[in-house]
Amino acid sequence: MSLHSPAVRTGKYVLPLAFFALMWTVALAREPAAPQHIEKEIGQARLAGQGSFRWFGLKIYDAALWVGDKGYRAQAPAAAKLVLDLRYARNLQGKKIAAASEDEMRKLGLGSAQQRASWQAAMENIFPDVNEGTHLSGVYLPNEGARFYLNGKFIGEIMDAEFSRAFFAIWLDPQTTAAQLRNALLADAAPR
Repeated sequence: MSLHSPAVRTGKYVLPLAFFALMWTVALAREPAAPQHIEKEIGQARLAGQGSFRWFGLKIYDAALWVGDKGYRAQAPAAAKLVLDLRYARNLQGKKIAAASEDEMRKLGLGSAQQRASWQAAMENIFPDVNEGTHLSGVYLPNEGARFYLNGKFIGEIMDAEFSRAFFAIWLDPQTTAAQLRNALLADAAPR
């Protein structure tokens, strides 16, 4: 076969095209697709970061933060919708999840005692008992409130902007008790 034959000439394009196709496939594989309920809430959702929350060494849940094109900016946390998805690693009662959430809000100095009591009651009405593998997703609705999903199915909402800011501050406030998790969640949260 001559070096000038059509097969050899077209072959010089095959390898670069194959390499490009491989790199494109790898790039797509790195960007996980958002679950349907998250895509519905945000549209063009992208994974900003993920990490695990542990309590005295015991893994409680894996967390994933999903953002849209506007991303998340710590200096303007109320600017855009986002979804925090928690995948529980153990069985927990919904009332205990609500109580722990209220306690974290208190530690951050958010809301009055009366507000937090009201928020805890609202969370207790929405948050179910969870088992290992259960997904509980919270949608931050800027200046409106929060919407919640259990394994991708809508379970309720709390339409109170102050509650929503306090609830998501548990993970995203610079003063959170889970600083390592916050850093992991915000790893790629900047606007694009």
